[in-house]
Amino acid sequence: MSQVEEVNGTDEVQDKKQKKAARHDGGVADLERVTDYAEEKEIHSADISNAINMFGDKRSKEDEERMAKERELQKVQIKKEDVELIINEMQISRTNAEKTLREHRGDVVAALEALTN
Repeated sequence: MSQVEEVNGTDEVQDKKQKKAARHDGGVADLERVTDYAEEKEIHSADISNAINMFGDKRSKEDEERMAKERELQKVQIKKEDVELIINEMQISRTNAEKTLREHRGDVVAALEALTN
């Protein structure tokens, strides 16, 4: 009977190993299902150049729009007294006070409201 027990004992050990391996393989399969696979693609220097040019063009356009807005704001007439009032009341720099006042077309009340919000 000792041989039967040994055979049964080794069968139990092998069954445990198989169950453990099956559990491990199941985890790997689950991981493979949720992992994104991306194909590796070769990046050509022309593609990089195009992307850089697109960013450069976008930045240039934004700079032009910002400059146009600044020119438009410089045309707005503001009073020195209004600028001084904003500087004294809000404790901000002259540049910020003038910019805010110009953005609100010289309306002191609207500029003060914008600065408090």
